[in-house]
Amino acid sequence: MDVGFAMSNSLPGEESPFELAKKVMTMFVQRQVFAESKDEIALVLFGTDGTDNALACEDQYQNITVHRHLMLPDFDLLEDIESKIQPGSQQADFLDALIVCMDVIQQETVGKKFEKRHIEVFTDLSSPFSKDQLDTIIHNLRKSSISLQFFLPFPVGKEDGAGDRGDGNLPSDHHGPSFPLKGITEQQKEGIQMVKRVMMSLEGEDGLDEIYSFSESLRQLCIFKKIERSSMSWPCQLTIGSNLSIKILAYKSILQEKVKKSWTVVDARTLKKEDVHKETVYCLNDDDETEVPKEDTIQGFRYGSDIIPFSKVDEEQMKYKSEGKCFSVLGFCRSSQVHWKYFMGNQVLKVFAAKDDEAAAVALSSLIHALDELAMVAIVRYAYDRRANPQVGVAFPHIKDSYECLVYVQLPFMEDLRQYMFSSLKNNKKYTPTEAQLSAVDALIDSMSLVKKNEEEDTIEDLFPTTKIPNPQFQRLFQCLLHRALHPQEPLPPVQQHVLKMLDPPTEVTAQCQTTLSKIKTLFPLTEAVKRREQRTAQDIFQDKHEEGPTSKKLKTEEGEAHFSLSSLAEGVVTKVGSVNPAENFRVLVRQKNASFEEASHQLINHIEQFLDTNETPYFMKTMDCIRVFREEAIQFSEDQRFNDFLKALREKVEIKQLNHFWEIVIQDGITLITKDEAAGSSVTAEEAKKFLAPKENPKQDAAALLEEGGDVDDLLDLI
Repeated sequence: MDVGFAMSNSLPGEESPFELAKKVMTMFVQRQVFAESKDEIALVLFGTDGTDNALACEDQYQNITVHRHLMLPDFDLLEDIESKIQPGSQQADFLDALIVCMDVIQQETVGKKFEKRHIEVFTDLSSPFSKDQLDTIIHNLRKSSISLQFFLPFPVGKEDGAGDRGDGNLPSDHHGPSFPLKGITEQQKEGIQMVKRVMMSLEGEDGLDEIYSFSESLRQLCIFKKIERSSMSWPCQLTIGSNLSIKILAYKSILQEKVKKSWTVVDARTLKKEDVHKETVYCLNDDDETEVPKEDTIQGFRYGSDIIPFSKVDEEQMKYKSEGKCFSVLGFCRSSQVHWKYFMGNQVLKVFAAKDDEAAAVALSSLIHALDELAMVAIVRYAYDRRANPQVGVAFPHIKDSYECLVYVQLPFMEDLRQYMFSSLKNNKKYTPTEAQLSAVDALIDSMSLVKKNEEEDTIEDLFPTTKIPNPQFQRLFQCLLHRALHPQEPLPPVQQHVLKMLDPPTEVTAQCQTTLSKIKTLFPLTEAVKRREQRTAQDIFQDKHEEGPTSKKLKTEEGEAHFSLSSLAEGVVTKVGSVNPAENFRVLVRQKNASFEEASHQLINHIEQFLDTNETPYFMKTMDCIRVFREEAIQFSEDQRFNDFLKALREKVEIKQLNHFWEIVIQDGITLITKDEAAGSSVTAEEAKKFLAPKENPKQDAAALLEEGGDVDDLLDLI
């Protein structure tokens, strides 16, 4: 990197080439850091006030400093670029700097294996240079197979000295060239010709494509590089029956990527993991919290409200035992019978014949082409190794111009499927769409198509290629980690705009659908649904229940239909309150009069008590559904006293079993006693119902909570 005094020059309101070069370098290094790359990077500065390089002698290779020798990139290098590298007051020959870089690569790669050696030069070409050793430099670059790239503050065209390279696909940004083209000095024009000569000598016309402007580089490097993964093969035998076996190699083609580095707990002062010591203690749930040795504990599986003990021996015996890795064909079926909706799992495998095995290649190729011609797929039993549980999946043929293989995707077992039943919209005339509405929705779908057909070339263009969009979660995480590493005291920055724009629909699609969206808005008018609070009059409260007219019967039936339309289809004939869907079972029982209210409520209360015994949040949510439905039906069937007695008994049980966290949920949901405003037979006033939910004062409990406050914080830190 050129740090000479000319690099700090800039026009008013624009960033200097020095600052832009540091930005490009930072982006390049941070991509390498977060990609966990094994590439080693050195940093050579020219134009420095001092001199520090192995070739320096007398007046040769002066003002050139090897700031950092070859090593893996890290946050220290990023911090150096951010704060330690400052503009110098001297100038240096960039060709001399090239020779120093070549010497660093030659000396520091001895005994190491590298696939590629590369030099990137960041300069504004304002410094004078000598052409004396140009041919020697080009010869040694070729001989050492060192590739070269130049990064300049202005674009360089192929025709003349400078100009835009015409990359119309790249969006414009605020980073313009620091120098307008007419402002380039004679020294810089001479430098441009020298750079073009070097690059064309190395790579011909293609070498000019390796000359980048700072602004172009910032656009291309704004995305953090993905983590590099080596592709490991999985050798196995593809078996069909007991007599046919084909040697195969499988590779992961698609795999859900996860961040390799995980959060860890460190000392807040030293920032070292070793300074934090964790100690786990097992205690009985008694008043003295009696400590139990770890060897006296055993694993237990919670099944409902019971704990079933399992020893290590039991666990080993319970594990599935297999003969080892397996890729066995169970049978074949038509590809139309395996729907895409059944594809599951977190990976896709591509299966090839074993390398250098002609018999396996012929056999697998025959199988692939036979499946393709017959439109069939293979149903496969797959086990990664003897420790893994087996899977059932589908292997379908995949034939390309350059290769052919089987593609394996996991299929679900019976327990993996979720079956839901919903009432048909066709049977309800209220929800039948008009022809105009149907055609409008069809037009909306067409206008929002993310694929575009090119009629001239007869090709299909993907307007939203998801495989080329980086995961925004990773981009945000890396952005925040980098900012926190370089600026520990500053707040985290907002999400970068280019990350937000990645997930926006294509502008072409947005423009196309505006007309159809307006039509949809007209054909499907929306009105705000305001839920009015039902006003109860004295006549409603004191009416003679034996003289209910047809109006009240009609209202009751309509209310019932709201609940029966879905549950009656899904539940079928309900004979008792079950544990899977107790709230709906209870509602169906009392409304269809399959059981008395007293009997159904006893069954519901038994399930509520079982759920509370588990002392787990998911069961608390199920309990709340049961209580809510119990209350609604008690009001409708004038069983308010039964519900109120239950709720009072429930509160006492909660206090005895110390389930205060559950009662807090009850308070938050506002479920209290049924008042006489809600049911004519109740004697509870609104004030009494409000007081019922108020927490009881318990000084001892408050003191204990105060003492335990520190422990809660420690637990929270452990969780983090």
